[in-house]
Amino acid sequence: MQSGKKPLAPSNKGCEIQAIRGSHNMAAVSTEGQKPTVLFDFLSNLGLQKYYPNKLTLQSLLEVNKSSIYEKVVLSKDEIPFYFLRKLFQINAGCRSCTRVLSSHEEHEDSLDLLDIYTACESASTVHPLDLVVGLFLCADSSLQQEMALKMSLCQFSVPLLLPHCSNNQCTLMLWALREIVKEWCPHDLRQTRGFVENNIVQATIPFFSFVRLKNCSLSKSHFLNHILSGGQQNHNMFLHRDMEGGARPRRISNTLVEVCWFLPCGRANLDIFPEPVAFANLRGDICESLTQFTFLYEVSNAIFIFLDKIEDNEHQVLRALQDAKSKIYFLVHRKENGWDDMASVKKTQQELDVPNGSVKIKDSWVNVAEFCQRLCGAIKKLLRDVKSTSIENMTEKAIELGLSVDENQTLEQKKAAEEIMRGITVRSIPHYKKQELPLQGKNWRRLSQLERKACRINDVATVGVEHYKAQLQDEIRQIWEAQKKQKRPRGMQCFIDTLAMSDKERRTYFLKWMKFIFNTHSREKLTALRNKFKEQCRNKDAKLIAEIDQNLSESSLGVEHYMREMGLNYEVSMQSDVGAEKLVHLPAVAAEMLLDGYPLEFLDGDASNIPEKWVKDVLMELHKKVGGKSRLLVLAVLGVQSTGKSTLLNTMFGVHFPVSSGRCTRGAYMLFLRVGDDIQTDLGCDFILLIDTEGLKSPELAQLEDSYEHDNQLATFVIGLSDVTVINIAMENAVEMKDVLQIVVHAIMRMKQIGKKPICHFVHQNVAGVSAHTKNMTERQHLLDQLNEMTEIASEMERNPLIQAFTDVVDYDLEHNNWNIPGLWHGTPPMAPVNIGYSEAVAEFKKNLLETVGKERSSVCLKIPEFLGWMRSLWESVKYENFIFSFRNTLVAHTYNSLCKEFSQWEWEMRKEILSWQTAAEFEILNASSEADSETCDAVVASKKSELCGKIEAHKGKLNAKLYEYYQKKDGRVNLIEKYKTDFINCITSLSNDILYSVNIHLDRVLARKTGLKKAQDIQREYRGVIEERVMKLLSDFKGCSLSDDQLREEFDKMWATTTANVPTVNEQDIPAYILAQLRKNVLHQNVNENFRRIKNLMHFGMGPFKTRSDHVDSIRKKFEHMYKDNCQRSNNNLQLFADNVIATSIQFILDKTKSNGDYHDSFPRDLLQRIDELLDQGYKCHQTNTQFEIDLKLHICGIAAREFLEMHQRFLSNNDPRTQLEKYKGQYLLDFLDLYKETDHCQRKANNFVQLCIKPSIEDCINRSLGIDIVDEILTSSHSMTYSSRSCFQYDIQKELLLKDDFNSFVKYISSYETYVKDQILQHICQKMDQDKLLCKLKKKKLEDVVCKLLNAMEQATKKLSDDDRDIPNLINQMRKYLIQDIVISDEAQQHSLFQIQSTCESFTQSFFAALTTLKETLLDEYSNTDSTTETLNKLAIKPQNELFKRIFGCGQQCPFCNVPCEAGGKKHKKHHAAVHRPQGLGRCQDYKTKDLAESLCTTHVQSNMRFRTPETQGKWVDYKDYATIFPDWHIPPDPTMEASDYWKYVLVRYNKQFAKEYGANPANVPKAWNKITKEEALKGLRETFGINEESVNE
Repeated sequence: MQSGKKPLAPSNKGCEIQAIRGSHNMAAVSTEGQKPTVLFDFLSNLGLQKYYPNKLTLQSLLEVNKSSIYEKVVLSKDEIPFYFLRKLFQINAGCRSCTRVLSSHEEHEDSLDLLDIYTACESASTVHPLDLVVGLFLCADSSLQQEMALKMSLCQFSVPLLLPHCSNNQCTLMLWALREIVKEWCPHDLRQTRGFVENNIVQATIPFFSFVRLKNCSLSKSHFLNHILSGGQQNHNMFLHRDMEGGARPRRISNTLVEVCWFLPCGRANLDIFPEPVAFANLRGDICESLTQFTFLYEVSNAIFIFLDKIEDNEHQVLRALQDAKSKIYFLVHRKENGWDDMASVKKTQQELDVPNGSVKIKDSWVNVAEFCQRLCGAIKKLLRDVKSTSIENMTEKAIELGLSVDENQTLEQKKAAEEIMRGITVRSIPHYKKQELPLQGKNWRRLSQLERKACRINDVATVGVEHYKAQLQDEIRQIWEAQKKQKRPRGMQCFIDTLAMSDKERRTYFLKWMKFIFNTHSREKLTALRNKFKEQCRNKDAKLIAEIDQNLSESSLGVEHYMREMGLNYEVSMQSDVGAEKLVHLPAVAAEMLLDGYPLEFLDGDASNIPEKWVKDVLMELHKKVGGKSRLLVLAVLGVQSTGKSTLLNTMFGVHFPVSSGRCTRGAYMLFLRVGDDIQTDLGCDFILLIDTEGLKSPELAQLEDSYEHDNQLATFVIGLSDVTVINIAMENAVEMKDVLQIVVHAIMRMKQIGKKPICHFVHQNVAGVSAHTKNMTERQHLLDQLNEMTEIASEMERNPLIQAFTDVVDYDLEHNNWNIPGLWHGTPPMAPVNIGYSEAVAEFKKNLLETVGKERSSVCLKIPEFLGWMRSLWESVKYENFIFSFRNTLVAHTYNSLCKEFSQWEWEMRKEILSWQTAAEFEILNASSEADSETCDAVVASKKSELCGKIEAHKGKLNAKLYEYYQKKDGRVNLIEKYKTDFINCITSLSNDILYSVNIHLDRVLARKTGLKKAQDIQREYRGVIEERVMKLLSDFKGCSLSDDQLREEFDKMWATTTANVPTVNEQDIPAYILAQLRKNVLHQNVNENFRRIKNLMHFGMGPFKTRSDHVDSIRKKFEHMYKDNCQRSNNNLQLFADNVIATSIQFILDKTKSNGDYHDSFPRDLLQRIDELLDQGYKCHQTNTQFEIDLKLHICGIAAREFLEMHQRFLSNNDPRTQLEKYKGQYLLDFLDLYKETDHCQRKANNFVQLCIKPSIEDCINRSLGIDIVDEILTSSHSMTYSSRSCFQYDIQKELLLKDDFNSFVKYISSYETYVKDQILQHICQKMDQDKLLCKLKKKKLEDVVCKLLNAMEQATKKLSDDDRDIPNLINQMRKYLIQDIVISDEAQQHSLFQIQSTCESFTQSFFAALTTLKETLLDEYSNTDSTTETLNKLAIKPQNELFKRIFGCGQQCPFCNVPCEAGGKKHKKHHAAVHRPQGLGRCQDYKTKDLAESLCTTHVQSNMRFRTPETQGKWVDYKDYATIFPDWHIPPDPTMEASDYWKYVLVRYNKQFAKEYGANPANVPKAWNKITKEEALKGLRETFGINEESVNE
C-alpha cells in the first residue's frame, strides 16, 4: 500500500455486526442500520454469502464434475472462488492469479484514455487474492481450512495465522487450521550426521520474527520478505505483494490479517540463508488499524521488524507503550531525498525507546533490494545466536489473554477423548502399546493370514495326507478365531468405538484428527530415537542389534488406521460370536458415513496382508444402502515402485489426502470414494470414482524376504484386477527397478486377460521435463514398448499361453495416448521448494484426458458395490494361490458364464423346437404322399425336404451367431469377463447345427423307409380290397330282387370273404441280426480282430448272460504300469467291470428308446448304437486303458441284445401291418355296407362314424403323439423345474441337493457309478411328477386335441367351399380336406377307401354327420384322457421323447474328471476345456490306498495346489506334479477350491456313508480328517450353494 494513502478498509471501531434472519441471508448492518457491511458485500459479489460462516465443506470440493476436470475461462465473479480452490487443490502455485474476470474492454485497452483505463480496470472485476483467501477461510469448515492451509503450504504460500473477523475488531488464532502441516528440515548442527527433523509446524519450537509497517511506508515488506526467504534459490513469492497480479487492488477484508511462513534449512550451507528454521509473520495493514494483532505479535515474537518512512504522533504513542522495546524492535527505514523531517521523527522515537543504532536499518535510494535484504539477513542471523524459540501452540495462552479467539478451543472435548484413549502410550514402546491396546491385529491375526495362505498352497504336507494337513490348518484357524473371540476389548478401543458411534460428523472429524495428530507426534518422537540408534549401531556394525532395531522401526508406526483396523476386527470377531454381536452391529454404518465424508478405508491390511472380508463387505453394503443403490464404481488405482510419488499423484489429481503413517510409506491398500457430479455421470457411467492407493512395489522392507517378488505379484494382480483404470507410475531414475515393475505389471494384466477383464493402462513417466520431452522421448517410448513386449513374451511362457507374444495382445496400448510425461514434483530444493506448476498442470491434463477417454475405452459397465464385493472376494481368494497359472473361479465370472449358458440353452431349445416342429410337419407331408406313388416320387419329396432343412438350419445358425454377437456387444452383462469362451459357443453353434442336421436327415430317411416298407403291404391290401369290393357288388347283383334274411346275407358274405382272403400273401421278414453283424464288422474293420470274431455267423446267442471283464481286456501298457496305480490310490479291481456295466446300461437304454415306439426297425439304429458305444469307450480309455479285445467282446454282447430287441420290434411292426390282419379289421364294416346297400337304407351317419373312428381317431392320436413331446418340454422349462434345466450348473446343484435331502445311499452309488443312467431316470421322474401334478398331461393332451379338432373342422369347411358342383361327391370332399391338413395330420388312404366304400349320401349330409361324429369322438377322447391316462404309457408312445430333449440340454459332453470322475459342466459340447464346480474325494470314485486298502479321502482340487505328484499310464511311468496336471490332461481345467468349504458337500457324503461305500467297493473305510466329522448337512448344502453361486431365493423348491 502506498505511503500516505488513507486505508481503504474502514475502521472497525464502533461497528456492530447484526445477523438478519433467513435461510441464506446475512445482512450485517452498521449502527445506523443503513449500509451492508464490507464483508457481506464482498461475499455476495463472489457468491459466497450462503456459505458464511464455515458452511463450505471439503466433501463438496472433492466431487468429480465437469468443473473439476475442464479448465474454463472465468466469466463471472462467483466463479472465481471455486476456480481458485480447484487450482489450489491441484497444488498449482498459479492459483493466486485466478482472481480476475475477463473483460471485453481488455481487447481494446490500448485505445483508452487514463479515465477509461481506470474504469476498465474496475469493470474487469479483479479480486485481491488476499481478500479471496480471507473470504474462503471465513466460509470454510474446519476440515476445508486445514486442507487449504496444507495445500498453500505445499505451494510455499504464507498461511493465515490470525484471521480477521472483518465485521468487528476480533480475529482468530488459526492453530487448528495449521495443525495438518508437517515439515521436514535439516538444521546445520545435524548436517554431519545427515539427520533431519520432522515435526508438526505448530508444535515446532522455532524463532519467530514479525514484520509490520506504519501508515507511512513506501516499501513493500512482503516483497522484501520474499527476497529474504527465496535466498539462493529462484525467487518465489511466498507473501503476496503489490507488484503481483491482483496485488495492486485495494484490499477490502484482508487488512489486519496476519500471515506466517517459515524458512527451513536443507542442510547445505551454500543454499541455506539461515542455519536453522525461522518463522516469519507478516501483518497486513498498518499497526494502528490492527493494534490487537500488533500487540499479539509483539508479545510472541523474538523480534519485530517495522517498515516505515516516518513515525506519526499516534504511532509514536503506540510504540512508546511497548515494554522492553529496545531488545525487540527493529526499524527498517526508507530514507527519501529531502526527508529530513521524516528522519527526525524516527530519531526521536529511537531515542525515547532506547533502540540501539544497530537495530535501525536505513535503506537509501542508492541501496538496492538485494543489498538491503543481505543486511537484514545478517541482523536476523545475529539474533538467532541467542534467541529463545517458541511454538505456535504455545501462543494460545497469550492470544486468549488479549481477547483473541482460538479456533482449536472448539475441539478440546475431542482432544480430551483422544488423550484418554492414548493414556499410557508415553511410558511404553509402540510395539508393546499395540500389543496391549490393539490385540486383535497382533500375532493371531498375522498367523491367521499365514494359515489361510498355507491352505491355498499346501506345501508342507510331510508325512500326513493332504486332506489331513488341510484339516489341521482349518482346525488351527478355528482355534485362532476362538482365541480372538475371548480377547477382552481394551478400555481405549471401547472408548474409540463409542466416541465414533456417538459423535456427529463435525465432532467425529475433530476426534479423528486429534487421534491422528497425537499418534503422529508420538510416532515421530519414537522413530527419531530409533533411527539415531540404528545409525549408531550401523557404525558399530552390531548385526544383531541392527536387525532388532530394524524390526522395531517397522513395528513402530501407529496411526488412526490401526484403530480403524482394530475396530473392523472387533466387528469381524463379534459377527462370528453368539454374544455381543448386537453391540457392534452399528459399526459398518458409522464407517460407511466416514467413507461418504471422504475418509479412506483400509481394505487390505498392510501388516498381515489380509482382508477382513466381513467388515469390508458390510461397510460397503451399508454405503450401498445409504446412496439408494446408486453405487456404480469406476475404480482407479496407481501402481509403482515405493517412494515414487504414487499417493502424491492421486492426491494432486483429485485433491484428496491419503494417509501415510508417520515415518514410513503406505502399507496395504486403501480405498477412497469420490462422488461423481450429475453433469458427468452419464459420460463416465458411474456414481462414484473409487481411488485405490497401495503400498509400493519393490519395497526395501520386504526385499529381504524370499517371497517378496511373489508378494508384489499378488498385490499387482489384485490391484489391476480390481481396477477399471490402472496408472503405472514409473520414475525414470532406476531402470532396473522399472524393468522389474514392468514384468510384474505384464504378468498381472495377462492374468486379467485370461478371465476376460481388460483394464485400461496408462504409464506415467515422472521427472521428465522439457517442452520437447514428448517428441524427443518417442525413442524412449518405443524402447518401453519393446521392453513390455519382451516381458510379455517371458510372461506368456511362464503363464503357458503361447498365443500371446506382444503387449498389445493383452491390452489396448498406444504409444502416443497411453504415455504421460510428468515433470518433477518440486520447483527447486526442498524443503523451501514449492510444488512445480508444471507438475500440477501436467497432472491436471492427464486427469482430464484419462476421464475423457475412460468411457470410450472401457469394455464393460461399472460394477455396483455388491458386484464389486463379489469380484474382490473371488479375486483375493485367487491371488492367495501360489501358482498363478490357475485362472480363478470368480463369482462374477461364474455368474456371467452361467447367465450366458442359460441364454444359450434357451436359444438352443428355440432352434430345436422349431426344427422339431418342422420335422413333424415334414414327416406328415412325406406320409401323406399318395400310397400309389412310386419310390422316385417319394425320394424326390424327401430330397426337397432335406434341401429345405439345410436352408432352415443355416438361417437358424446365422440367428444364433447374431444373438451371440449381440450378447457380447452388451455393456451391462459383464460379457468381457467371458470373452475367452466366445469361441467355445461359436463352435457349439456349429456343432449343434451339424447334430440337428444329421439327426433330422436320419429321421426323414427313417420316415421314407417306413413308408417304403409299408408300401408292399399296402399294395397287397389295396389289391385285395379291390377284389373284396368287387365281390360285394357282385353279391348285391346276384341277390337283387331276392328276399333274404340278415342271417342268410351274413352267411353268403362270410363265404365270399373266406374265399377272397384265403390266399392273401404276407411281407417277408428282414434278417436283422445278419445286418447288425455286418455293421459290427464294418465298425471294427480297421481293428486287429482275431480269428474267432471272423468265424461268428449269428449274434442271437450273444448277450444272453451278464458281461464279465477279464485280465486280457486291459492294454499291455496298463499291465506294465499296474504297480503305478498302487503307489498312492488304486481303483478297485471291479472298476473296469463297472465301466462295462455302465456302457451296457446306456446302450440298452438307447435300444429300448427305439423299440418302445410303434415304428419299424431302421438300418441307422445299429450305426447310431455303435457310434454311441465308441464315444463311451473313448471317454473311458484314459481311465481304463482297454484294448481291442475288450471293445469287440463288449460290442458283441451289446449287439446280441440289440439283434434280439430290433428283430422283435420288426416282427411286431410286420404283424401290426400284415395285409390279412388289416383287411380283417374292415370285415365288419364291409358286412354292414353290404346289408345297407341290399336294404337301400340311409347309412350316412354310420359311414361318417366309421370314417371318424377308422381314419380320424388314429390320425388324431398319431398327431398328438408326434407333437406332444415338444409341449411337455416347454412346460417343464417354464415350470418349477425351469431353474433346474436352465443350465448344467443349475441342474448339478439341484440334483445334488435332491440327493442330500433324499438321504439314500443307493441313489448316491447310482449317481456316482452310473451317472448317465441316473440323470435320465431323474429327468423322467421329474417329468412324471410334473405331468401328474394337477393332471397336467391330461390338460396338454386336451389342448392338443382341441387344436387338431379345430384344424379338422376348418379343413372340412374350407373343402366344402372349394368343391364345384361337378365335383361334389364325398371322396372328392375328403381329398380336398386332406390337402388342407397335409402338414398337420396323416389320414390312411386305405382306411379312407374302406370307410367310404359305396357311400350314397350327399356332401351336405355327410358333412353334418362328420361334425357330429367328430364332436362325439372329441368328448370320448376327453373322457378317456381324464379317467384312464397313464403318464409312463403316454411318454413311451411319443415320437419326440421329452426326457431325451431335456437330457441333451443338461448332459453336455459327458466327460468326467480324470481324478475323481465328476462330470463336466461346461456349456455346449465343443468347449476347449472341461470343468466342474465341485470335485469330490477320490474314494467316492472307488480310488483306494494300495497299502491300507482305505478309500482315498484326497481331493484333486487340493492336490493341484499342493506339491503332491501322480503317475499314470498317460505319464509313461514318470512322476508329474499335480500342479502340472494340464500337461497330461490338457482338456481339463481343475482350479483349487475357491474356499475351504467348497467341497464340504462331498466330504459330508463320504463321512455319512463311509462304511457303506467301503462295503460297496470292497475296501476299508476312508481315514477322513476329524474336522470332516463336524460338517453338518446344513453346512454341506450351504457349501454346495455357494460353490454353484445359487441364490436360494431365486430357486423354486
